[in-house]
Amino acid sequence: MSLYKRGEVWWVRFTAPNGRRIRRTTGTEDKEAAREYHDRLKAELWRVKKLGERPEYRWNDAVVKWLKEKSHKASIDKDKEIFRWVDPYLNGLKLRQIDRALLDEIQDAKVKISTRATTNRYMGHLRAVLRRAAYEWEWIDKAPKVPMFPISNKRIRWIKPFEAERLISFLPDHQAVMARFALATGLRQRNVCRLEWSQIDLQRKVAWIHPDQAKARKAIGVPLNTSALEVLRQLIGQHDQYVFTYKGNVVWQVNTKAWRKAVLKAGLEDFRWHDLRHTWASWHVQSGTPLNVLQELGGWECIEMVRRYAHLSSEHLLPHAENIVPNMEDTKLAQSKIVLLSNR
Repeated sequence: MSLYKRGEVWWVRFTAPNGRRIRRTTGTEDKEAAREYHDRLKAELWRVKKLGERPEYRWNDAVVKWLKEKSHKASIDKDKEIFRWVDPYLNGLKLRQIDRALLDEIQDAKVKISTRATTNRYMGHLRAVLRRAAYEWEWIDKAPKVPMFPISNKRIRWIKPFEAERLISFLPDHQAVMARFALATGLRQRNVCRLEWSQIDLQRKVAWIHPDQAKARKAIGVPLNTSALEVLRQLIGQHDQYVFTYKGNVVWQVNTKAWRKAVLKAGLEDFRWHDLRHTWASWHVQSGTPLNVLQELGGWECIEMVRRYAHLSSEHLLPHAENIVPNMEDTKLAQSKIVLLSNR
């Protein structure tokens, strides 16, 4: 038997009956549990080879395969975060052992510490992995039904210019300039935090987000308006590589105590950093920017994501709304006829 450690976790390594080299994590720091995993796995592989049984895949196998296939995702770190959280519930289980009762237990545990929307994101991720295991990898006959909370579509959260100024006035300087830049460009939090000077051309008034930095994995050209340029010019020389820093260090997180305190002082309810992007888009639509142009500016993959803001601009419908307003002279004439008939 070959057991070895990587960090604190035990791994197994051996040659299967079909000659294939097996090397995988046991997912545990307990040596006895790791030894049991090793013996069980070896016995299963023997039955597959000698008795022709179907291979038994476990949740750990699905996680490894998913991460390998999805390594290109911009949000792969979020996937890993979800996998780490569900590990105590699913580690070492065979995929066919994951049933509705266990998924209900996971959902109940998550909603106790998170919102329903966040819980749905976690459960939706589990559903995606299980469906892939069933219908693409053919590791199980059928994916179990994953419980999801019904969530009504909420309104887009955005603020008016005077509210934005009030919020910025309560932010520390390094976050204030980041917020101004986000409102001027619509860039996502990750792209603002990790923006480098090499991605900016002040002469051409443009910045760019590389495909591997974009959520949709497509390059985004970012035109820099007057507000964005003002922010950038005041930051020149503060850091050789990154645009936004604090005491010489890169700012990796903006959802801080200082941010939440500023939101509270500004009198804003239920306002997140990402809502700065919603605000940017809302201001554009209200100023007449066509939806197809906004889609390109924001780097959205499909127009449906942009249609969420369409209701904020209805001026182009006003001429049609006037179609049912009767002519005032006709109205006065009709009223006169009614009076004459009533006097008879």
